[in-house]
Amino acid sequence: MTRHAATETGMDALTHKQTKLARLARRVYRYRWYYLMMLPGLVYFLIYHYLPMVGVVIAFKDFNLIKGIWHSPWVGLKHFEEIFTSPDIYRTIRNTLMISTYRIIFGMLPDLLLALILNEIRVRWFKRTVQTITYGPYFLSWVIVYALAFSFLAPESGLVNTLLRHLGMNPIDFLTNQEYFRTILVTTDIWKNTGFGAVIYLASLAAINPQLYEAAVVDGAGRWRQLWHITLPGIRNVFLLLLILRIGHIMDAGFEQVYIFLNARVYETGDIIDTWVFRRGLENLEFSMATAVGFFKGVVGLVLVIGANKLAKRFGGSGIW
Repeated sequence: MTRHAATETGMDALTHKQTKLARLARRVYRYRWYYLMMLPGLVYFLIYHYLPMVGVVIAFKDFNLIKGIWHSPWVGLKHFEEIFTSPDIYRTIRNTLMISTYRIIFGMLPDLLLALILNEIRVRWFKRTVQTITYGPYFLSWVIVYALAFSFLAPESGLVNTLLRHLGMNPIDFLTNQEYFRTILVTTDIWKNTGFGAVIYLASLAAINPQLYEAAVVDGAGRWRQLWHITLPGIRNVFLLLLILRIGHIMDAGFEQVYIFLNARVYETGDIIDTWVFRRGLENLEFSMATAVGFFKGVVGLVLVIGANKLAKRFGGSGIW
């Protein structure tokens, strides 16, 4: 290649790059107000979610409050070795995975069913009333939910045990019984969050083109056929999106709820990673250990989200990206 040809090739590449930058600038200017509205959210995530990730270096140090993050001695993978040699970690991982799996299996279908039922109701005032009643518990704190559960399940004054005594049966201490603890967690989670989940599905149902239903009626399709061939495919991507997000949080299992309901008698079936980390990290001031567990959870969650997203795309879904 001659020097003149090489110069022309370089000029063409530079011109092409300038053209792309000009197109990008025009696109940014065209949607400038959308980017401006995104800015507060981006700043929030940058300050409160991404900048604190610098502190993950504590997991590889023997953190000392007086010395600070950067002057604490480096210990490498010491805390990760302590985690996986702890006699409690495998029990907490098992409990976390089981509770999260129960939440996914039994918690997503009630949201979908409630949305489908509300979508079929044609009386507006009744639909809004039911939606308000089912959506209300979402705004209650888990402390209040526990108080309500205690009023039903308390061994002496609980409504359920009072009924059992009237029937000549022995009362059951539900809240301190390992056999019932996970069931109580999943049941109260369904009661609290089903209304909120149904709102998401109702929004996606509203986006389905009504002409599809009109065409189905002309073709002689009944309500069940319309549900199977139009409604469910119309909300499939939303269902997969929520499923992927839940899989990404499978290592969480709902710390606030579990911590409030947890007691020493149900540690064997109810103690999860977050409650174990809370005791080790805050009560025992083992900050490096807690950070190491958080780092481990984040890596596992990232892998699960990427894997679930690929599976969703393989089965015809849109995924997250």
